[in-house]
Amino acid sequence: MRKKLTFTVCVLLLLTAETVFAADEVVKITVESNAAAVKSVQTNLNYVWTLIAAALVFFMQAGFAMVESGFTRAKSACNIMMKNLLDFAMGSLAFWAIGFGLMFGATTTGLFGTTDFFLSGWTGPKGDQWVLAFWMFQCVFAATAATIVSGAVAERIKFTSYLMY
Repeated sequence: MRKKLTFTVCVLLLLTAETVFAADEVVKITVESNAAAVKSVQTNLNYVWTLIAAALVFFMQAGFAMVESGFTRAKSACNIMMKNLLDFAMGSLAFWAIGFGLMFGATTTGLFGTTDFFLSGWTGPKGDQWVLAFWMFQCVFAATAATIVSGAVAERIKFTSYLMY
């Protein structure tokens, strides 16, 4: 078995060795010729960092759920967890439908946005991908902010009454 693995690795290395000698001429890389690649890397790193930050904020949901469960009686722990789960689900849908447009849509009065509801400003996969990363970051913040109310009303109102909020 080990001989087969060694043979396979050697064959693969020999097959890929051709690409080492494939360049006919040496291309001198300058700052000007590399500007597009640097810009692309910066853009991709911005996407990644924004999504990592969104994931960290999303974990605040779990933190709030644990804190609220710890502050309540054991019989209410499941109720608190469901409140937090549905709070995020309903908050995300509401932010997608209305919140993003109110916050970042084009405005006519200067008070709130009147466009981009249901992410209508995003033109699809060929459009600006930053809109989706930015939406995700803002969405988890909005839903986490709405979760704070769950801790304030823990064991004080019924589950269905909280869902109406």
